[in-house]
Order: sequence, then C-alpha cells, then structure tokens
Amino acid sequence: MWLQRFGAGCGVLLGLTIALPGAVEAFTGETAATGLVLGLGTALAAPTATALYLHQRPRAGRFGAVAFAVHLLGLGLFTGVAFALNVVLFYLDPATVAAVKDGPTGPALLACAGVFVAGTLLFGASLLRAGVFPRVPAAGYGLALTLLAALAPLDDTAWTSLVHVAAGASVTWLSLVALPRRALVQVA
Repeated sequence: MWLQRFGAGCGVLLGLTIALPGAVEAFTGETAATGLVLGLGTALAAPTATALYLHQRPRAGRFGAVAFAVHLLGLGLFTGVAFALNVVLFYLDPATVAAVKDGPTGPALLACAGVFVAGTLLFGASLLRAGVFPRVPAAGYGLALTLLAALAPLDDTAWTSLVHVAAGASVTWLSLVALPRRALVQVA
C-alpha cells in the first residue's frame, strides 16, 4: 500500500513537472528553469509507472507484466535522455550539440528513445486492455508520452507545449486514480 501511495504521489508531481513547464514554454520558449524542472522531474517516472502497474496488476495479466517491464526499462533509459537534453545540452552552443550528436551519442539517444516508445506504447495498451483506468487518460498516457519522445529532438513550439500539457494531465489523472484511499475508522 505504501509503495503504491508513494508512486501515485510521485505521479502527481511528475504530471505537474511535465505540464507546467510545457504550458510556460508556450509563451517563453524553453528556458533554463523549465528545462531543469522537466529534466529533474523524470526521476519520478519509475515510481509512477510502478504505482500504475500495481493498481491494475490483478487485471493486467502476462501482457501487462511484460509491458510494464519493457516500459520500466524504457523509462530508465529515457530519463537519462530527458535529463541530458534539458539540463546538459541546453547550455551548450549549437555547434557543440551537433558534434556530440554526430558521434556515438546520437545513435544511443535514438536507441534509448526507441525502447521508451516501444515500452510506452505497450504499457499504454495494457492500461486500455486491463480496463481499470479511465480510457481518456490511459490513451493519453500512451500517445502523449510517445509524442514527447518523438518531438524531443525538435525545437519547442506551441504543439510541443500542448503535448507536454496533455501528457502531464494524463499522468496526473491516472496517478490520482491509482492513489490508494485510506480506510475510514469506524467508531462503535
């Protein structure tokens, strides 16, 4: 119960660290502050996915377990990618970033994003298949997080901000649903 509560709380914070900077960036473009929030917030992704899986585990079956495992690996890899893009590469000049991506770092970033996308699509499908969560945020989780990975190498636009807000809202909604409720104390 504690682990699920912790993970769901992390999910609410994760959703906010995705949505709020995305909304701000619609007006300001990417800033050091929004990048820092996005980059550090990704540390909350693994506990969040764990809470979501625990909430649906009785109905998820083998497919849900495999989807969770692939998603967890992808989250670990993409957490590093998101941190590097938002906190490290942000401060480098464009020529240096291009040189770094032209080396082995570029294919490594793409491979990490590929595992993340595969895991996210599988886990999103398991959320829909198990039928435990509302369909809108379950579909939003799979689609919006996949779009975030696809849009990560591109310049920020109003569309990327909208995707951040949709992804953050989906994560927050699912996390609130997965949050275990405390039992009421009955007085005799």
